[in-house]
Amino acid sequence: MAEIIPLHRDHSRLFHQNRYVYPVVSRRSGGISVGINLNPDKVCNFDCIYCQVDRRSEAETNFVGTEQLLAELDEVIELVTSGRLWEDEKFGATPQAFRRFNDIAFSGDGEPTTFRNFDLIVNEVAQRKMKAGLDQVKMVLITNASMFHRPACQRGLAVLMAHQGEIWAKLDAGTEEYYHLIERTRIPFARILENILDVSLRWPVVIQALFMNVAGVPPTEAEISAWLGRLKDILSAGGQVSLVQVYTVARPPAEAIVTPLSDAEVDHIVKRVQQETSLTAQGYYGSRTSS
Repeated sequence: MAEIIPLHRDHSRLFHQNRYVYPVVSRRSGGISVGINLNPDKVCNFDCIYCQVDRRSEAETNFVGTEQLLAELDEVIELVTSGRLWEDEKFGATPQAFRRFNDIAFSGDGEPTTFRNFDLIVNEVAQRKMKAGLDQVKMVLITNASMFHRPACQRGLAVLMAHQGEIWAKLDAGTEEYYHLIERTRIPFARILENILDVSLRWPVVIQALFMNVAGVPPTEAEISAWLGRLKDILSAGGQVSLVQVYTVARPPAEAIVTPLSDAEVDHIVKRVQQETSLTAQGYYGSRTSS
């Protein structure tokens, strides 16, 4: 199981004077992940109850400056590959085991695939990665899977997967009711399920599932069973799932009613995945307790 270290709790999207590109020590990638924030305006088509982004605050900008984004990416890539990142006050404490460049991730303060030029920016980033000789560095999309049906997103996914890509698709619920409690969106649950299946028929996907206490109440065993049923539906239809990431909140959410599950509760869900499906599951903790 993946334990948490202090740097894992800090996924700040502010790095020096950058607006769009930021390095983080990622517990799920096991190394340095260079994030690309395509939603600095904090606009998202989900309003997840556990998100650390406070969407009540004013956004700084409502557009993405592509030239600035790519310049920031070049600079951060150079910092990581040269080792100068470890001279930074924040990153100097990074354990040796995490001082590896794992991926460039499309993530940020909202759903990255809502960016209207998603396919174009993915292509530009892929070109930068190749130019820097980073053949082994992955390109990761961290997504709620809501836009997979759109042509620009489909084109972007094809480029991503041609350049050591991984699609990490959110699936936090098994039932419609729980989905709306957690994600708070107008997008039907059926759309998410259809999109994940459609993409998984073309490429393997990583399922990312975040479970938590809501006002002190964890997901019920019935809800976990329903969620497992959704995974089984994907597999029975011929979908490919390379990994299931079971995790809980590790950074302070915007809403105080959300608290992390214990390590034992995370382990229990992981065990159910392993026992009831053919899938590989990995647990990620929000605390160091095991009770």
